[in-house]
Amino acid sequence: MDLSNSNTAKNLSDAFGGESMANRKYLFFAEVTKKLGMEDLAKLFRETANQETQHAFSHFRLLHPELVVDDPSTLTEEQKKAIASRCLELAIEGETYEYTTMYPEFAEQARVDRDSAAAAEFKEQEEESREHASMFRQATHKFGLLTSIEHHHADQYTEALEGLNGVAPKQKAAGKEAATRKWICRVCSMIYDPVVGDSDSGIAPGTAFEDIPEDWSCPICGAQKKSFVPYEEAVAA
Repeated sequence: MDLSNSNTAKNLSDAFGGESMANRKYLFFAEVTKKLGMEDLAKLFRETANQETQHAFSHFRLLHPELVVDDPSTLTEEQKKAIASRCLELAIEGETYEYTTMYPEFAEQARVDRDSAAAAEFKEQEEESREHASMFRQATHKFGLLTSIEHHHADQYTEALEGLNGVAPKQKAAGKEAATRKWICRVCSMIYDPVVGDSDSGIAPGTAFEDIPEDWSCPICGAQKKSFVPYEEAVAA
């Protein structure tokens, strides 16, 4: 059945999004309640999160029946390759949208909200306005960081897809100069660029990663500095 362009397809997509969001929220709640020592409640959140995952998978199978694999043994190598390629194509599509459209638009809106909100409320509630401005500035900064992360993810999926099609991987290397060498977080893929620095953490532009204080942590996931490794980029031919 072709569900494309139907209300049912949109509803399935919305349901998939809702169940997926519920899964991540409940896992977050499980982490919070575990830290609070409420193991039983944390377990409940984890179990519910797993159930929401199955609900999401059910919706996604209906949206993408071409990815449903009932018996892998009946598939030819070409069919397996086609299914894997389709997975990568969808992943590339999603990551590319995030770094070319979603996060850049979010960052711009955060800048607009920061400026308008701070100006409108300053006279009446100076302190609250400052808090809002700070919040929007941090959001702008994080959206910018996430843009490069999603770009990195899209590149990874593109390379994997090219690999399936027999394309040799590109040669990569980390930067040689500390002043320009980027570092990537092994936990969330946040990329530290010394040219840009991390202003929200007090790290000025032009600060080499090696010169960052040891108690600095990833501005996205909070991982320690030791969780970062040199970021290898494609070497120009």
